Amino acid sequence: MNTSSLKNYLKIKLFILLCCFSVLTPCKGQETNSITLGIKKKVKSVYLNEEKEYWINLPASYEDQGAAYKKYPLLILLDGHLHFQSATGMVNYMSAGLNGNLQIPEMVVVGIRSSKRQRDFTPDKIITTRPNETGGAGIFLQFLENELIPLIDQEYRTAPYRILFGHSLGGLFATHAYLQAESKFHAFLAIDPSFGTWDAETMDKKINAVTEKTFDRFIYIATANWGKRNIRNRDRHIRFYETLKSRSLGPFLGTYQYFDNENHASVPPIAFYEGISCLFEGYDVNYRHVESAESLKAHFATLSKRLHYPFSPPEALVNRIGYHLLQNSKDQTAGLAFFILNTELYPTSANAFDSLAEAYARLGENDLAISYYQKALKLNPESSHAFEMLKKLKSTN
Repeated sequence: MNTSSLKNYLKIKLFILLCCFSVLTPCKGQETNSITLGIKKKVKSVYLNEEKEYWINLPASYEDQGAAYKKYPLLILLDGHLHFQSATGMVNYMSAGLNGNLQIPEMVVVGIRSSKRQRDFTPDKIITTRPNETGGAGIFLQFLENELIPLIDQEYRTAPYRILFGHSLGGLFATHAYLQAESKFHAFLAIDPSFGTWDAETMDKKINAVTEKTFDRFIYIATANWGKRNIRNRDRHIRFYETLKSRSLGPFLGTYQYFDNENHASVPPIAFYEGISCLFEGYDVNYRHVESAESLKAHFATLSKRLHYPFSPPEALVNRIGYHLLQNSKDQTAGLAFFILNTELYPTSANAFDSLAEAYARLGENDLAISYYQKALKLNPESSHAFEMLKKLKSTN
């Protein structure tokens, strides 16, 4: 690893540690209060014939005034009791707009606690001298797709874009789910997957069975350094990834990454950060570098085409561009196109119309400003800003 790569690696690792620390550290001097990361729930599964516990974390904006129109992608974490805190900390930081940071979309994060990993995460029955419960991945996938996801969709404002994260045996399960002919998931993060039972013949058989629909999904495979056992483990992952990639008729929607400085236990947080960043590469746009509303739309159209799902420019990003141009451009009307774009992309957002009204007010177009403040107030009757601005404009009009 060269000096530049090492510095970048250390920065990423420090960022991840800080995210995890901020999640786990309580506020001193506030013994009676608590910071809630998420809530625990249970669902009775018909497929598994047992009750399953899951943890859920909602985006920072979920309960915001006027945010009822928002829908969020769904991230499901296998072995949630191990990865829920670190993953939610990173997702919240990378998506909530803190310090202008919009690397990924805000998400609903669900962690599944599995008490029978060998049963739930292994696709194939393993023959051993003693009885075992392996080979139940097909049933567990039915539980996720036909019971848990519909339940989450019913209870929360989720968008139909879903990501599955798994480590070790969970990584094996994520890979298995990716290979299916039909899937309710769009992206898969397989972290150091346990391919110990997949020899070359088994791999080829599974890969040869995939359809073109499989290649519309994103897959990220991470490999950790296993020391003396490293070559065998790494070779399995590389062979699988390269064989899979060779079967794709178009550009392959996937990434492989090796972490020389991480072992099997330490790799999940840093690989999650890298994997989710690779998935949403291009989502983070610098508001200072956008030339026009059309170029911004074209950028996200390219991203949507790559991911086979429509992602619009984030409302907060479009708003920031509009205000930046309104305040800093010689032509004050330059930002107007972005405020108009936001009302087109988010026609039920009170904030989008409030901002458009403010722009027209600054430009001296009071009649238009009044009209759009009224629209904002209709969408959110509790908006004190729109109410006060309407009163002010009407009194001076």
